[in-house]
Amino acid sequence: MSAQPSGHCFPDGVRGRPLLVVIDPVARRTDGESVRIAKDVLCAGAAAKICLPDGPEEYARALSRRGHRRPVVIGDDRALLRAVALLHKERDLAGVALAVVPVGAPGAVALSRALGVPTDTVAAARTVLDGTEQSLHLLTDDSDGIVLGGLDIPSGTEEDGRPRRRKRSGGVRLPGPREGADGAAQDVSHESGEAVTPGAGPVPPEEGPGADARPEAPAAWWRAPLLRKARAALALLTARARPAAGGPAATPGHRLRVEADGVVLADLDRPVRWVSVTPGDGADGSGLAEVVVHWEAAEPPVRARARAVTVSGADFRYRADVVVGGPVRTRTWTVQPDAWRLTLPHG
Repeated sequence: MSAQPSGHCFPDGVRGRPLLVVIDPVARRTDGESVRIAKDVLCAGAAAKICLPDGPEEYARALSRRGHRRPVVIGDDRALLRAVALLHKERDLAGVALAVVPVGAPGAVALSRALGVPTDTVAAARTVLDGTEQSLHLLTDDSDGIVLGGLDIPSGTEEDGRPRRRKRSGGVRLPGPREGADGAAQDVSHESGEAVTPGAGPVPPEEGPGADARPEAPAAWWRAPLLRKARAALALLTARARPAAGGPAATPGHRLRVEADGVVLADLDRPVRWVSVTPGDGADGSGLAEVVVHWEAAEPPVRARARAVTVSGADFRYRADVVVGGPVRTRTWTVQPDAWRLTLPHG
């Protein structure tokens, strides 16, 4: 881990406890200007030790040697999750107030934004200095994994490879990744964070906006026959690979058994579209997660609140925040109320 000669900043007026500022290497590579701004604001308001880890081992070493300093992560959601996981492994997560300055593309800091952290660099750095600590719930699974924002089963990558995102609604919960602000179904692209109409699929490069604006692009009139032939060949291959009607793979949906505190919400005899689990925040005081089972048919979803959720079935994957896990045949997630603390803006 490299340390700058001026790694310790001692301004004339120090507000609060000293900071351990851990700058993620991805943030340094992708947006050095935002990193510099965040560092300047933090060093102007508190005594700060700057750490520049180059890998996971140095990242873990820096956090383990924090002493009495309050850890601050400058980076994207993966950097935040890495810090939380390390503190959870130390069994010291509840005793440490974390702070984060999100740096990255909008899709890479969606979790931080959903948790209530400002995504503007200056506003986030000022929140580190002047914000308030808030206790939040999280989920732990039977393999000692953690979930901060929410869980999707299956992961959303099985059909088209596009991860899904959640958006926090009113600071209460994170709706399912296929829901918009008005509850209408929609997907969100991992790279851009933009809504994608379900079933629309990606636009081929030949048909996208500006396809003919490229200087080297030939006229579109001669590409149309080739495109039709390619589509015909693809349709033929797909038809050959598609199982016969009535076969096991012809049934849409996912066959999962979902139990919330022992109560069966869905069983293997009825396909589900997807299952979402959110730990909630620490404001409701219930210590319960919200479980939502969405059916393949046009029926209202089943909702429940529980301390433990068990999902089982054929090998399935799941998306925990920004990480895809599995395949597994069974997994149990348990709510840990007020398990960690995050510095958030006042009010």
